[in-house]
Amino acid sequence: MSGEDAPAEQQQNAVDQKQETKPAEEPKAEPPKTEPAPAAAAAAADADAAAAAATPAATTEKVPEEDTFTYRALVLTGYGGYDKVKLQVKKGKPALKAGEVLVRVKACGLNFADLMARQGLYDRLPSPPVTPGMECSGVVEAVGEEVTDRKVGDKVMVLSRFGLWQEVAAVPATHTFLIPEGMSFEEAAALPVNYITAYMMLFDFGNLRPNQSVLVHAAAGGVGIAATQLCSTVKDVTVFGTASASKHETISQGGVTHPIDYRTKDYVEEVRKISPKGMDIILDPLGGSDTHKAYNLLKPMGKLITYGASNMLAGQKKNLLAVAKNWYHQFSIHTLSLIQGNKSVCGFHLGYLDGETELLTQAMNTILDLYKQGKVKPRIDSTWHLEQVGDAMRKMQERNNIGKVILNTEPMPEEEKKEEPKKEDKKKDDKKKEEKKKDDGKKEEKKDDKKKEEPKKEEKKEEEKKEEPNKEEK
Repeated sequence: MSGEDAPAEQQQNAVDQKQETKPAEEPKAEPPKTEPAPAAAAAAADADAAAAAATPAATTEKVPEEDTFTYRALVLTGYGGYDKVKLQVKKGKPALKAGEVLVRVKACGLNFADLMARQGLYDRLPSPPVTPGMECSGVVEAVGEEVTDRKVGDKVMVLSRFGLWQEVAAVPATHTFLIPEGMSFEEAAALPVNYITAYMMLFDFGNLRPNQSVLVHAAAGGVGIAATQLCSTVKDVTVFGTASASKHETISQGGVTHPIDYRTKDYVEEVRKISPKGMDIILDPLGGSDTHKAYNLLKPMGKLITYGASNMLAGQKKNLLAVAKNWYHQFSIHTLSLIQGNKSVCGFHLGYLDGETELLTQAMNTILDLYKQGKVKPRIDSTWHLEQVGDAMRKMQERNNIGKVILNTEPMPEEEKKEEPKKEDKKKDDKKKEEKKKDDGKKEEKKDDKKKEEPKKEEKKEEEKKEEPNKEEK
């Protein structure tokens, strides 16, 4: 029961008490008498006194909604593995500043930057404890002063530096965008980061035009799929996309002209086979040595747009060797080389554009127009409850997703909660089986090695036997 419900209930009790005393004032069966009047008057006075006494009591018991308000939030408690992001209950309604709106969050987007932030590799997230989350969708529940273009009930998507992985969020109204008719909350949560990133790289930096070629790394990821769809809006653009072989059919259907399995083939050689001159535009989220390869793959007048360093992410926790290796191979170039090569290198980081409201709004309006025309549409890989954030992050970090990974703020059903321990046990069993297979494989290899060594030993013995008579003759 909320604090606002208590006074109403107490006043109702008082009214009920009054109604119970009325029969004493007007007996129906007997003619009017003067004697009962003082008693009835006293009873009525007592009831009025009780009601009067109840009202101040109710007033003193009333608790402001801000104090009783609670909501769930994911909190990064420290840097490390998946278990460092914990679901907590926060107390107190977020206070609205001028120009802000309160959003009841329905869905949140998971981005690669969130994985790096968990390991302490993303500088736009404040130090723990902090709630991550750069994008979400939901419904406006309240508006602050000076907000004129948003109202309670508006369905919106939100873009922010952090703080959106929770059930309610207070955000600047200028960081919200109205959700078009027919777009789901999951699609809305998948749109801002990936599509603004892809759009600004391709069109603001890349100046994408007809008959050009584009290399998209991680073509099955959120940015990769967004970039491929946006390339399809320009006539005769050839898209080369890297992804594991199991994802090639999906990305080909999505618009990738030449899918390349980066795990089994050298993507540089594969690109050169098809396009000997190289690429017009390369989108590089990898960093390190791959940025060098990308620069060398550019045609004259080509553009390299680097927007990440995912090569630094190796394993659940920070891998110092991977970080050091990435920094050691960090791309650096002299301006004279750029001039002589007729190439350009650009850097893009959406997290540092949070103050460029007008720029972001222009990009988002264009993207939403393309959505309404049916030219772009976010692909949702999977949706997870807040309680399952560890599994969601694992899926993305192990590159098992095709499209966007979404977090749903709806509480996890009790039945699913009961199933979670069983799933964990199954994962442990599967892990043990995998380890056993590896051990068995190693044992088999050792046996094979021994078998291979046996003939060699026999041959050696035979040779020694042959040498013995020779030694005796000598």
